[in-house]
Amino acid sequence: MNPSPPRVLVADDQALVRTGFRLILGADGIEVVAEATDGAEAVAAVRRTRPDVVLMDIRMPEMDGLEATRRILSGGAEAPRVIMLTTFDLDRYVYAALSAGASGFLLKDVTPEQLVAAVRTVRAGDALLAPAITRRLVERFARTAPETAALHRDLALLTPRELDVLRLLARGLSNAELATALHLSEATVKTHVSRVLGKLSLRDRAQAVVVAYETGLVSPGGREADGAVP
Repeated sequence: MNPSPPRVLVADDQALVRTGFRLILGADGIEVVAEATDGAEAVAAVRRTRPDVVLMDIRMPEMDGLEATRRILSGGAEAPRVIMLTTFDLDRYVYAALSAGASGFLLKDVTPEQLVAAVRTVRAGDALLAPAITRRLVERFARTAPETAALHRDLALLTPRELDVLRLLARGLSNAELATALHLSEATVKTHVSRVLGKLSLRDRAQAVVVAYETGLVSPGGREADGAVP
């Protein structure tokens, strides 16, 4: 784990939100390296300052946070982690952002403690959303279509066991629960999860849940394709 404090960019068209987040993060030793008032500014600022984490408002003028997130995360492995900011729980745009690779979302009325914890969690490489919350979001907004599934034909790269792991991830199971369900050690489960993410070029578990639903591997309501997991 990287011991240095995260470097953060805050993108929001409201000055009070940016100032408040800067003060909260600064009080915990987290540096806000740049601020942006719209998506285009955020994209430019990321290239200029190379932050570890971006706090990105969804709804901004000129270029919204969703398009900005797509452009930022197109940078590949060197791209920062993105946390989406919204005033609405289960905002349909959050689902699109997760599909684009965002690591989670926060409501703007988040407490200082939650904000700091979220930045540190995402910087450490973990998804901010619990898989179960992501599942509810996906079940509400995902619309499986052939053209969407075609984007993830690389599911064929997964072994049968890795497909089992992905199905259970989509149910919202933790590593400990996965180990129990599959009769494996937690260390083995962690290895399988890492391989699933690596083979599908996914940033974290939250995005894995999205892919499981988009490809039809798991469907809303808990039914799974290709049979049950043992």
